[in-house]
Amino acid sequence: MGAAGADIDAVSGERRQLINVAYRLLGSLAEAEDAVQEAYARWYALPRSRRGEILSPGGWLTTVTGRICLDVLGSARARRERYVGAWLPDPLPDRADWGLVSEGGDPADQMILDESVAMALLVVLESMTPAERVAFVLHDVFRYPFAEIAAILGRTPAACKQLAASARRRVRDAPGPAAVAGDGRAEAVRRVKEAWERKDIAALIDLLDPAAVMTADGGGLVGTVRRPIEGGARIAQYMVAIADRAPGLELLERSVNGAPGLVARRGGTVMTVASFDVDGDGLITRIWAVRNPEKLRPWLRDG
Repeated sequence: MGAAGADIDAVSGERRQLINVAYRLLGSLAEAEDAVQEAYARWYALPRSRRGEILSPGGWLTTVTGRICLDVLGSARARRERYVGAWLPDPLPDRADWGLVSEGGDPADQMILDESVAMALLVVLESMTPAERVAFVLHDVFRYPFAEIAAILGRTPAACKQLAASARRRVRDAPGPAAVAGDGRAEAVRRVKEAWERKDIAALIDLLDPAAVMTADGGGLVGTVRRPIEGGARIAQYMVAIADRAPGLELLERSVNGAPGLVARRGGTVMTVASFDVDGDGLITRIWAVRNPEKLRPWLRDG
């Protein structure tokens, strides 16, 4: 193998890790893919002699990806203020459950699903400053040392440690999902599916926490509520109203961000991907419904 081939091999294997880092930093598969592509472009723009001097290509690519994501986060805040309705992170499918193989480098196929991609945590990450988010994700999720994070943020390791501690407090103070076994979560979601299919408002109310909150993201591209719906009874009524307006709506149980969720499909087209938080009593406390078609592209192969 020539030097060029060895160079490609040295960096191509980093793609999966970089996609995992970038998605958790940005909450968007498309933006994560763009950030990683830009990092690779910068790598190959270096003179070959300079690339040969870099002892850890993976470390270099992670640093550059982190800096690109930091810039994106800085501008994302202004863009999301102009976003129509609520902004939610992209929902992630679990390809392994569907028996699908990676095609064309789809970033969803590169993703490792664990508790760090839970929708509840990703929503909390949105409340952090860009620097807090980078410090927290890289240190607490991926275990990067603060010395390396300092190179990304342009701050001292001590300052990065403080940023991670501040981010950690945000996570601790935010309402978090209860420690519910996977079977319990799946059963709660299955009951919601069955009650929704029956258009049974009373059954849905029994399955929802009285203080439950539902947030929907249509991005202004499809019709949906623009503000969170609060209260189990109001959510149940809204869900049944949706079913009434969409005859032929098919509900499928799917893994969403590594947890039991639902996919609503009509005429073979995925319309909505919903993820749930379930409390210790098996009641649904949060529903996040993504309807923005631009965020549903990884789900188009659902079948």
